[in-house]
Amino acid sequence: MYLEAEDEKILAGEYGETRRKMMEILVALGKVFGAEKMVPITSAQVAGASYKTIGEWGLEWIRSLDARVAVPTVLNPIGMSREGWREMGIDEDFAAKQLEVIDAYRRLGIKLECTCTPYYLNITRYGDHLAWSESSAVSYANSVIGARTNREGGPSALAAAIIGKTPYYGLHVWENRMPQVIIEVEGADALHPDQYGALGYIAGKEVGNRIPLFRGIRPNRDQLKALGAAMAATGAVALYHVEGITPESRVLSERGGDFSALETIAISVSDVQALYGGDPVDAVAIGCPHCSEDELDAIASLLKGKKVVKPLFVFAARGVMEANRAAVATIEKSGARVWADTCMVVSPAMERFDAIMVNSGKALAYVPNMCGARSRIGTLEECIAEAVSKT
Repeated sequence: MYLEAEDEKILAGEYGETRRKMMEILVALGKVFGAEKMVPITSAQVAGASYKTIGEWGLEWIRSLDARVAVPTVLNPIGMSREGWREMGIDEDFAAKQLEVIDAYRRLGIKLECTCTPYYLNITRYGDHLAWSESSAVSYANSVIGARTNREGGPSALAAAIIGKTPYYGLHVWENRMPQVIIEVEGADALHPDQYGALGYIAGKEVGNRIPLFRGIRPNRDQLKALGAAMAATGAVALYHVEGITPESRVLSERGGDFSALETIAISVSDVQALYGGDPVDAVAIGCPHCSEDELDAIASLLKGKKVVKPLFVFAARGVMEANRAAVATIEKSGARVWADTCMVVSPAMERFDAIMVNSGKALAYVPNMCGARSRIGTLEECIAEAVSKT
């Protein structure tokens, strides 16, 4: 793999041991995947931020680093709200360790926005090269924005953040971004606006790690977010196209792309709707991925004048909450809580429940293993109805 002179110096240790280690990680990764060179990145998003997932050894590794990031970098959700962890019911020992993790990342110059939706906070443009590691963020960046990132692990994303470059392979290369399978959505006119996460839940199982091209649907940005997040959870989909909607689908069409020979998978809306319904739950959780401003508005509208009788957790990026304080105030007036920094999947706060209702295909897939609870999916309206008083 070709390295510029400055990269060679970093690898030789001329800029310190931490940068040498980080460059070593990137070079090894590039060699494994046959990268011909490194490419500069505009931002990074680092997973491995919750103490629940990285534990003591992960914390010790982060503490051992002494360089600062070279590009704007944010974290994935951590295991608790930084200010409200006591109200969440987080154990003091866990909280102490989680705050140590945060402090270790702060020393590296990482912005302490702990979110799976970094695209709401930093300007990310079509064609930008990134090093993002959270699966739903990767899917959104590649598919909805048309930026380019592989699905990085926490260490490789951090290495790229410190060096400011990543190996040029995989989804950074245009030729590797072509559709590999067609998905026809049968009966798409009957698909509820909140059922794109459930559609992705099914589609991910069907396509695995291939790049699908959807036909027959016209989702908006929040629906695209839900679709991609679920496919990344039940499969390993890091990029998808929606005909006539996502930016690269239009580029492919303009360049005369012919995908008639690809396998076509049909998914019926009746199969999607069969995922809904189920047994009673102990709690309701919304915001996996983190809510947009529009989603906070929708939740607030449904909760206005009502009171919750079951715990209702809503998760969003801190910056998004600050930009829509009115909606947050309305939601919390009902007795629900809007939490920054964390989410239902990586927080031990959700482990006390036996069954959790979600509006997300991603959460439907992850809650059983990550929280030890049964998961049930509903539309946003159904989730709110489950949480509020019936009187």
